[in-house]
Amino acid sequence: MSSSSGSIDETYYDVLSLREDASYDEIRASYRSSLLNFHPDKLQAMCHKSHLDDIAGERYLKVQKAWEVLSSSMSRAAYDRELQVAKGDAIGAESIRLEDMGVEDKGEVVELLYQCRCGDYFFIDSGELDEMGCPLLRNGRKVSLRTLDVLPASVVFPCGSCSLKVRLLIDSNSSVLND
Repeated sequence: MSSSSGSIDETYYDVLSLREDASYDEIRASYRSSLLNFHPDKLQAMCHKSHLDDIAGERYLKVQKAWEVLSSSMSRAAYDRELQVAKGDAIGAESIRLEDMGVEDKGEVVELLYQCRCGDYFFIDSGELDEMGCPLLRNGRKVSLRTLDVLPASVVFPCGSCSLKVRLLIDSNSSVLND
């Protein structure tokens, strides 16, 4: 879906030549058509050039993977969320620092909050940050983030209600007091 530079190369919708709001029937029809066009047996009968066969075989596998993801409503919803985050990350998001966030200590979990202009909150908890390789450390009332790399990092996450996103900048000097 994305390259190392953060831009989106080709989505599963692109692979099947579909709009992102395509219906299940449109997805199925496009899949069947693509499957026929890129099936290895059909291509082998048409030409014997191994390089073209390799390219077509890769395309066939992409078509299969696109169908696997987009044919299931649950996997499609998860993919659409990932795609939305990737697009938001690629075009940029408002950057904030840990010091800009509110902190709520819930015992096992620490929640970081930042108010969105829609009135709701951008929200991420210590468990999510830990899974991303940015553990949240507590020292008394002081909360800080640590990256596993030497370089600063960032995490993009959405508002709870609207489509806006923020980028939490993380560096070795990030800390905030827990109220």
